[in-house]
Amino acid sequence: MDILFASSEAHPLIKTGGLADVSGSLPRAILGQRHDIRVIIPAYREILRHAQHLTLAAYLELEGVSQPVRILGGRLPGGNVKLYLVDSPSHFDRAGNPYTTSDGKPWPDNAERFTVFCRAIHALAVDAAGLDWQPDIVHCNDWQTGLVPIMLRETPSAPASIFTIHNLAYQGLFDWKTFKSLKLPASWWSADALEFHDSFSFIKGGLVFADWLTTVSPTYADEICTPEFGYGLEGLLNHRRGHLTGIINGVDYTVWNPGRDLHIPVQYNRRSLFHKTENKRDLQERFALPVDNDTPLFAVISRLVEQKGIDLILEIVPELVKQNAQLVVLGSGDSQLETALELASTRHPDHIGIHIGYNETLAHGIEAGADIFLMPSRFEPCGLNQIYSLRYGTVPVVRRTGGLADTIVDTTPETLEDKTATGFCFDKAEASALWSSVERALEHYRKPEYWAQIVDTGMRQDFSWKRSAQQYVELYTRVIDEQQNHPSFKKYVTQ
Repeated sequence: MDILFASSEAHPLIKTGGLADVSGSLPRAILGQRHDIRVIIPAYREILRHAQHLTLAAYLELEGVSQPVRILGGRLPGGNVKLYLVDSPSHFDRAGNPYTTSDGKPWPDNAERFTVFCRAIHALAVDAAGLDWQPDIVHCNDWQTGLVPIMLRETPSAPASIFTIHNLAYQGLFDWKTFKSLKLPASWWSADALEFHDSFSFIKGGLVFADWLTTVSPTYADEICTPEFGYGLEGLLNHRRGHLTGIINGVDYTVWNPGRDLHIPVQYNRRSLFHKTENKRDLQERFALPVDNDTPLFAVISRLVEQKGIDLILEIVPELVKQNAQLVVLGSGDSQLETALELASTRHPDHIGIHIGYNETLAHGIEAGADIFLMPSRFEPCGLNQIYSLRYGTVPVVRRTGGLADTIVDTTPETLEDKTATGFCFDKAEASALWSSVERALEHYRKPEYWAQIVDTGMRQDFSWKRSAQQYVELYTRVIDEQQNHPSFKKYVTQ
């Protein structure tokens, strides 16, 4: 198959979250199954500054852009996946975050920026860029690509499309004035198309008009069909439930593997787990915590926002201190949560270490050095750090939601007996429920035989992309077959 994979970010070129990890890893896994998959992302300044061996592939004249848009060709670093960069300097050549200004507010022209991106994707998808290549299917990811499926739906002989929801909380909502300025067809401002409660919704373009929908875990696929997690779109998603599939994200074990991780002081694996203590010592020293291998060391690597349950962690800090435990946190986000964590660190310097921001090397060091990883998310479409933690022998404590429910097996007498336990789970998004699971984790931590078994079982888990990539390939095949052999397939949305 020929596949165009569209995303607003891809590791290692540009990353703000898990979408980049998926966009950097899944295409490589699909290419490994001998399909021609090509990634298209915006040419942000940060990418152009570091990208190598780029060539000019095409010029595009796009609606709403005064200057021709360049399509630059290259390779995704770390493999042979072909890469296209949409180079429109007035939209993407700017410093900082792809989506927000330096003070954390969305770029005021985000609707225009990602409309240009969608128009470029569409041009490549229908072979209007002069590349002499047309995909059989376009795989769109999150709201920044949400206009592509409706553009394809209105183009004769266009390829099929799949739209993946990575986080339904981010929808790309804009007002009527913005919609009008984008010179999109007036018919798109409709409850049957992109209008959503008097706003213009990018993500709705994907949800209504893609031939198939996926999301990043089976449990999250169920959750977004409910009022609690559907953000007002649960009715539409229930309508499309027969064309919605949850596929758990994989991880790239060439990057996240303690046996050959050059970011950590000492490499180790299941058979040399004693080296983990050396990484723990290094981590304690980095955060100026007392060096003591017997002290349980908890860790958090996260966006510091309410969704991630950071407020719940703050509530249990006094109890952690009473238990003589340590906690290290890496992340950034809500300024109030950042301040509260820094205050806790000031009050308890022997127990809590904080690093505001993100540092890839430190993230690997935390996974390698910590004993227990906290992830009490209110919702979590998939989550990757709990999977990284398993491989690094760092036992996760998670709320049973989304991908966390699909990847972590709670420790009970039964799961210890059958050797399937990999972590500790709780249900209610409350500090008392989190603390109950933390207490259970501490209880087992102090029983070395049980703890060693939980760690070993976790390190044996395989969440590599191979299985998930195969599920995507099978879905691509099914969608292409239905589009080509059943002309009525593309009409079901309006029936």
